[in-house]
Amino acid sequence: MSLDIHSIADKLNELASPHSIGKLQEIRTQLKKLKRRPGDKIFSSQTTFDDWAFHHGGRTELQFNIGHANDDNNDDLRYGVAFSFELSQTLKSMDVLVPKVKFFNDFMKLNAGEFSDMRMWHYDTYGRSVDRPPGPIPSALVTEGVFVFLGNRQPGKRIDYEMILDDFDRLLPLYRYVESRGVTAPVPLPKTGFSFKAGGSKKVKTAKATLPEKELDLDLRHNLLQEALYQRLASKHGKDNVRTEQPSGVGTLIDIVVKMKDEYWFYEIKTALTARACLREAIGQLLEYAFWPGAQEPTRFIVVGESPIDKDGQEYLSRLRQRFSLPIEYEAIAL
Repeated sequence: MSLDIHSIADKLNELASPHSIGKLQEIRTQLKKLKRRPGDKIFSSQTTFDDWAFHHGGRTELQFNIGHANDDNNDDLRYGVAFSFELSQTLKSMDVLVPKVKFFNDFMKLNAGEFSDMRMWHYDTYGRSVDRPPGPIPSALVTEGVFVFLGNRQPGKRIDYEMILDDFDRLLPLYRYVESRGVTAPVPLPKTGFSFKAGGSKKVKTAKATLPEKELDLDLRHNLLQEALYQRLASKHGKDNVRTEQPSGVGTLIDIVVKMKDEYWFYEIKTALTARACLREAIGQLLEYAFWPGAQEPTRFIVVGESPIDKDGQEYLSRLRQRFSLPIEYEAIAL
C-alpha cells in the first residue's frame, strides 16, 4: 500500500471546518494583512504532491505538513508543522525563515511539554535523523537543504482524520506566534499536571554532518551527559524511579526526574564550561519547573555540569539554601 497524499489532503480539507485549523486561511489573511483571503482550504492543488503536502501559502512559513513518515516505501503518515529550508522558485532565500526559527524556539522553550506526545526529526543530505523529544531547533540545522519537522504519525491503513485535525489545532498557537513574530501572543495552553512515568528517551549521540560544529557538538554533548546520568541514577535508584524529558505539567520538559516515594528530585544538565555558568543557566529553569502555578514542587534541585564546583560556588549554593530555603545542589559528571 502506498499513501495517497492527494486523497488524504482532500479529506482533511473536507473535515476541517469545525476545527480551529479550518480557519487557517482567514488567520493568514489577518496576520499578513492580505487584501483577500486565499481560499478556504488548508491544502491546495499547488501545494499537494505525491509524497507530501503543505498548507497553501506555507512555502515561506512554518508550514502545516503531511507526508510519508520515512520515505516513499513507508506506509506511515506524518503530520504536523515543519520548516523547509530547501530553496525553490517560491523560496529564493532562507532570510525569510531564519528569523522565524527564533520565535519557534522561544515558544518551545516554554511550551515543549505540551507536545510531549509528539516527536521532532530532521532530514538533510545524510537522510532522516532519529526521532527526538520536542524542543528548540539547534542553529546548526538552520541550513540550506534541511527539513525540520514536529508532529505525530499514524499507520496509513488506519488514518484517524479527527486526530490529525485535533493535533493541527494544538499546533495553531505555535504557528500564530511564529508568523506574527511574537506580536500575537500564543493562546494559553492547558496545564496537563505532573504525571511521572519512568523511562529514558532515545536521543542523537553521534553526528555525521559537518554543519556548524560548535552548536551541534553542544547539543550532542548534552545528550551524552543525559544518557550517562540516566544510567547512573537508574542503577542507583532503579529504572522504575527515573525518567528523562519529564513533562513539568506547565509546558516545559525537565532533563531528568528521580522519584523517591512521594518526593521528586529535579536534575537540569548544562554544557557550559564552568560550574558557575551552569548554575547561572539552570537555576531560573529549575525555579520555573518547581514553582510555576500547577507545577510539582521537588525536594531537591540538582544542577549537573562537567566542571567541578569551586569554593565560591559552594558558598553561593550555601547562601541560597540558607537565605531562600532552596534545596539546590551541584553535581559534576564526567564522560
